[in-house]
Amino acid sequence: MNTINEFLSLKEFESIIFGTDKIEISEVVLNKVNESFNFLKNFSENKIIYGVNTGFGPMAQYRIKDEDRNQLQYNLIRSHSSGVGKPLSPLFVKSAILARLNTLSLGCSGVHPSVIHLMKELINRDITPLIFEHGGVGASGDLVQLAHLALVLIGEGEVFYKGERKLTKEVFEIENLKPIQVEIREGLALMNGTSVMTGIGVVNVHNANKLLDWSIKCSCAINELVKAYDDHLSEELNGAKRHKGQQEVAKRMRDNLSDSTLVRKREEHLYSGSNNESVFKEKVQEYYSIRCVPQILGPVLETINNVSTVLEDEFNSANDNPIIDVKNKHVYHGGNFHGDYISLEMDKLKIVITKLTMLAERQLNYLMNSKINEILPPFVNLGKLGFNFGMQGVQFTATSTTAESQMLSNPMYVHSIPNNNDNQDIVSMGTNSAVITSKVIENAFEVLSIELITIVQAIDYLEQKDQISSVTRKIYDDVRTIIAEFKDDQVMYPFVQNVKAYLMNK
Repeated sequence: MNTINEFLSLKEFESIIFGTDKIEISEVVLNKVNESFNFLKNFSENKIIYGVNTGFGPMAQYRIKDEDRNQLQYNLIRSHSSGVGKPLSPLFVKSAILARLNTLSLGCSGVHPSVIHLMKELINRDITPLIFEHGGVGASGDLVQLAHLALVLIGEGEVFYKGERKLTKEVFEIENLKPIQVEIREGLALMNGTSVMTGIGVVNVHNANKLLDWSIKCSCAINELVKAYDDHLSEELNGAKRHKGQQEVAKRMRDNLSDSTLVRKREEHLYSGSNNESVFKEKVQEYYSIRCVPQILGPVLETINNVSTVLEDEFNSANDNPIIDVKNKHVYHGGNFHGDYISLEMDKLKIVITKLTMLAERQLNYLMNSKINEILPPFVNLGKLGFNFGMQGVQFTATSTTAESQMLSNPMYVHSIPNNNDNQDIVSMGTNSAVITSKVIENAFEVLSIELITIVQAIDYLEQKDQISSVTRKIYDDVRTIIAEFKDDQVMYPFVQNVKAYLMNK
């Protein structure tokens, strides 16, 4: 059981969305929500408060009659349930619900406690609201996508339940759940925030960390294959630059390679003997994709860590408008719903994951090209050259997928388009950025899958499985349970998909 308290760490957040434990709401949070709700109900009786007794956006100049206030919230939810495109994955939606639940639990939104209770039940019972990829511009938050969440909470719309797409009403009847009570501003409070882009962002950063780990391991394996000198991984060399990410990547690589018998010491080869040849048989330095891994993946590591911090700050923030301040007995109007923080971080994340993908593609090309590696047959073809094709076919897939990610890495953050009668005259496009980043991340898993199969084939060709590090050997053994060593050509796509699943779920 996980309990939602006043602060939720990123680690706790991930354990909820990727785990199977149920969640509970602490008494402290419930009391805070109740206090906020009661304060707003009394405070709003004789005051003009946006979205409580006014219209929305550019229509905020219109007063809403007291008898129409609740209907106003239903109108907002229904009219903005207008998303299109592919449904977001259940994991993204679960993460978005948790992000919104945590924001509303801060007691800065004045919602009825029924909102908190029902959102908790959606998570605990694996009821996934139908939310589409397209619709939000990320300025008044994820208005359209969150409207689809709110639509389910009022008992309407559709959900995914036990693998089927069903009407919310039917599922609520099965699960004996009641829709929320709309009392003051529940519609606006649910919709006015960054929780969808943030929820997707948490999943993205979780997967980005996996990709970084796999990229480091693949890079280590290639260093072993080519019997690289280890000084480019040394603490001394990497300590000469002050970047913590570079130093951490180099350390991870040293740890992974600690029991390898293949990596070499420069002092035992090029620093010994007469070394008076005119042309050296030994390579003095490796290609950049082998030698510069700490310098390339260091910024990736630091970016992932920075994105994680911003995400944790965001889902623990009151990203709503207006903000209910019970302590100072005031209601503040502003723009805490704006998604620029998440939009920019998602753009940064997709850029560095694309660079990680480019590294994998170049390492793959190095293994494929016998003229540059000088130790492997063309395309790591273990069959008959000219008659068999080895890994040639899947290289095309890796190259085209990498190219797509390069194109997708153009930033959304600077693609603001004014809308909403120019009320929203500068917007974040944060959810678009988060969704596109998820595609870049999936692409990276595909390219790394192809690289890893190639690495394993190369280990077999070079007969090195008993010389590689224990870390590399574990990966080798795992991949060999998915795809056996092959010389004859075979249909590759099922193996690539299965290795991709292995990488994503490990």
